[in-house]
Amino acid sequence: MPRSRTYTWEDPGTTASAVGGTAGLEFMRDVLAGRLPAPPFAATLGTVLEEVGPGHAVFTLVPGEEHYNPLGTVHGGVFATLLDSAAGCAVHTLLPAGMAYTSLDLTVKFLRPVTAASGRIRAVGSVLSSGRRTALAEARMYDAEDRLLAHATSSCMIFPAPASTPASAPAPASTSG
Repeated sequence: MPRSRTYTWEDPGTTASAVGGTAGLEFMRDVLAGRLPAPPFAATLGTVLEEVGPGHAVFTLVPGEEHYNPLGTVHGGVFATLLDSAAGCAVHTLLPAGMAYTSLDLTVKFLRPVTAASGRIRAVGSVLSSGRRTALAEARMYDAEDRLLAHATSSCMIFPAPASTPASAPAPASTSG
């Protein structure tokens, strides 16, 4: 029996152009409050940023069969995405204005299977160490009964945010000499 799922998202350029324009915690609070749109992957998977604080970020997901692998459980890539998001966004909260980050690696340990019957799951990210060029973060994933489902560590590279043109700004006029 075929199933379908429809979803929408906003222009990712709006949020991308804001990276580095404010301190990381302010940026993440703007995403949380809806002043900046969530990235498209959040709509695709159904993840929700639920909480941010200094060195801390929490994402949630209500698993459904659209997340299943051929074995009838939530695919490990969905776990990895939630854990990477929680760890990386925890790092982002500590960045000063003008800086950005990217994940260098992600090591995941899967501890329990998840199905649609598992209920809402949450990934809790926290920064373990943060320097000028790198940060180390971890994330733990829990089910509705606070059982640990998975654990991850992530190394992140910190670098100056690339200069970008705001999404709503007009393109510069061309001149000829």
